[in-house]
Amino acid sequence: MRRPERYAERGSTIPLIVGFALVLALVVGVVVDATAAYLRRQQLDSLADGAALRGADLGAAGTEVYGGGLGAADLDLTPAVARRAVEDYLTAVGAYRRYPGLLAEVGVDAGARRVLVRLRAPADLPLHVPGSPAHPIVQAEASAVVALDR
Repeated sequence: MRRPERYAERGSTIPLIVGFALVLALVVGVVVDATAAYLRRQQLDSLADGAALRGADLGAAGTEVYGGGLGAADLDLTPAVARRAVEDYLTAVGAYRRYPGLLAEVGVDAGARRVLVRLRAPADLPLHVPGSPAHPIVQAEASAVVALDR
């Protein structure tokens, strides 16, 4: 007895299942690594916010404030003091220990009375997706403005 024509095609579904499993594993790897990089950036965002606030606070309230008081004018930002305050903050909170390879850039816009902080650190991703960098660089930026309440 001969089978009907519709049963004539034969083959194995195993290669198809293995192919889908590999694609699914690749997608899971990308999602896990992207989530890890996002969480690292969020951590650096918080760290940059704190560093910018500390830099603006201490950069504007340097030692001249203690000798002469605040006065009626706005505070002047001192770039060197702001940079030192940011570095001291990052050291005090253990940022350099927690994020090996952390680089901090501090900028001061004296006209706008603003401290800008940019942090960059390599991210150690839990999975390594083929074709992706082993240690991508994650960056966060923050700024703080010094203004007196009037």
